[in-house]
Amino acid sequence: MNEVIKIANGITRHPLWRMAEPVNLEIVRGEQIAIVGDNAAGKSRLVEILTGHYPLLLNEVHYDFSPSKLRLTSENLKYISFRDSYGEQDGTYYYQQRWNQHDIADDMPTAGKLLQDFYESADRLTGSDLPPAEREQEQQNRSRLRRMLADMFRLDELAPKYIISLSSGELRKFQLAKALGTNPRVLILDNPFIGLDAPTRRDFRQLLEALTREAGLLIILVLSKRDDIPDFITHVLPVEGLRLLPKMERAEYQRRYSAASAPVLADEVKRWIAGLPSLPGDMSSAPCSSEGIEARAVLRFRDVSIRYGSHTILRSLSWTVHEGERWALSGRNGSGKSTLLSLVCADNPQAYACNIELFGRRRGTGESIWEIKRHIGYVCPEMHRAYLKDIPAIDVVASGLSDSVGLYVRPRPEGRQACLGWMHVFGIEHVADTSFLRLSSGEQRLCLLARAFVKDPELLILDEPLHGLDDRNRSLVRQIISQFCQRPRKTLIMVTHYEEELPDCITHRLTLTKPEA
Repeated sequence: MNEVIKIANGITRHPLWRMAEPVNLEIVRGEQIAIVGDNAAGKSRLVEILTGHYPLLLNEVHYDFSPSKLRLTSENLKYISFRDSYGEQDGTYYYQQRWNQHDIADDMPTAGKLLQDFYESADRLTGSDLPPAEREQEQQNRSRLRRMLADMFRLDELAPKYIISLSSGELRKFQLAKALGTNPRVLILDNPFIGLDAPTRRDFRQLLEALTREAGLLIILVLSKRDDIPDFITHVLPVEGLRLLPKMERAEYQRRYSAASAPVLADEVKRWIAGLPSLPGDMSSAPCSSEGIEARAVLRFRDVSIRYGSHTILRSLSWTVHEGERWALSGRNGSGKSTLLSLVCADNPQAYACNIELFGRRRGTGESIWEIKRHIGYVCPEMHRAYLKDIPAIDVVASGLSDSVGLYVRPRPEGRQACLGWMHVFGIEHVADTSFLRLSSGEQRLCLLARAFVKDPELLILDEPLHGLDDRNRSLVRQIISQFCQRPRKTLIMVTHYEEELPDCITHRLTLTKPEA
């Protein structure tokens, strides 16, 4: 048959995971697919059906992976989900673990060793029933592909690091190298470009296009951001309201959806943010800056260096951020952006050995981390990875009031109202009582954003805040950030690899480069 994947009247056995209509889908040879839709539209649910993770009621998904000689679906089809891109979760992971490397066991393998062991295990299990010549050819194809991946992703730089110490962009490269290095017939990637710097995104697109042309790889990209659809994609599967719409050619899809106007933040939301009362813990008693008088320094780094073993992350960095400034922090993957922010947020114990002042106090002079955190609202990839909590979404937001991962102290009524207010601002008040684990990745990110804003912080730190958000939510969140920063004494530090994600209120920039060895 000509179809690589075919689903006819697909209805999942479990009602909880059903689409609004039976799924009918054919993906034929030569097509390259993008599954595109808004947050919570049903993209991930469709993929779970497509991969067979959600069994169907009356039939099954039909695959034809020829000319591959490998028989198992698991050998021919690889899927990297949004959660996978933040790292494999286990019961020992906690939010600050990346910065507390003394907790790493002496026998923990490095990223290079993990990748090597994975490849060797996959090679042992692959094609054991193939004739020797065909199995040898498969191994040669894999070896050639792995060399390409090693060069493009600079895996030699990642190899000596522990997985826990990789940046979000480096971790994504590691996960991509794992999936691609087995030379699958079908590769499904959920938002593969987020977290990657611009040069790596460009190179990765070129690699994927080369694999479709030279290795006959069928690629299915799951995208929330329409601008991320690469040129090699031939067809788009739109998903709306848990419905799979008819497949259309990429050019037709772009014509149909390019005319959509950007949403505008509602006036009542703007008024609500502008009229927020000061919450307990706000530093409103600090002297206010005025014309001719320099604003007080929110943070000051003097000649700060950070090393882990023989690896230097930051070298001799001096940086001052004054009250009311809005900074864009940029740099290639692995340049130290998240490490820098961990020093500001009191998550990194190396801060005590550095000359760092936060809110006018030198680190290590008797202040607790909670005295620092109560002035900071923060969201980052590590937080999304750590927040595997089966608790209502509003409790996730409320945990921002006490700076905990999980809710251990119930908020006062005024705190709960603040939570509901910010959930309304981010358009997620309808999921307030839904388990965080039942939300889409985009809805989870909006919850974590509301968590960062909920205590009306003096310093807002947003590390890749728009990961996984659709075009509408990306535009609205940018406007929410700008509206929030119009209020007095609000300071912003934001990290993103997409220039267009930066809000209009940015006033300063800091670009980090990797220190020379």
